[in-house]
Amino acid sequence: MKPQKGLGRGLDAIFGTEKVDARLRPMSRMDEIDIAAIVPNPTQPRTQFDEEALDELADSIRQLGVIQPVTVRPAGDGRYLLISGERRWRAAQRADLKTLPAYVREADDENLHAMALVENIQRQDLNAIEIALGMQRLIDECSLTQDALSEKVGKKRSSVSNYLRLLKLPDEVQLA
Repeated sequence: MKPQKGLGRGLDAIFGTEKVDARLRPMSRMDEIDIAAIVPNPTQPRTQFDEEALDELADSIRQLGVIQPVTVRPAGDGRYLLISGERRWRAAQRADLKTLPAYVREADDENLHAMALVENIQRQDLNAIEIALGMQRLIDECSLTQDALSEKVGKKRSSVSNYLRLLKLPDEVQLA
C-alpha cells in the first residue's frame, strides 16, 4: 500500500512542522485583577504624577472604562507587581474600581525594568492639533456639545475649548 501524501495525516503533514520561535508566542495572559492586589513598581521610571491629569483619567475611566489593560507580574502571596500602567492603576483607584484588566506576564527583574522603561520612552503621544482634530471629529460625527465632549473624554470644559481654538490657527501654524 502506498503511503499517504498529506491528506488524512493531520495539519502538520500539509503545512509542515515548523516550530514557532518562543519569542513570538504570547507571553502573557489577560485577567481581571483585584486592584488592591496590585503593588507599584518601586523602580518605575516615572516619578512625577500630575494630580489633575490623574483626576481627568479617573473621569475618563468612569465614563468609558479602562481601555488599555495594565501589565503585571506575579509577586507572590496573591499580589502582582505593576510593570506598566501606573497612571491607569492610580486613576482606576480614584474611580473606585475594584478590579483592573491586566496582562499577567512572567518577567525577571531585568525584563521588568526594561518593559517599564520602554513603556514610557517609546510612547508617542498625540500632539495638541491631533487631539483638537479628534475632539472636533467627535463633536461633528456624534453631535456632541463641548460640555458633553468634556464629560466623555474626561477633560475640563476649558481644556476642550482651548484645544478646539487651536483649529482656528492658520494652517501653516498648525503644521509647525
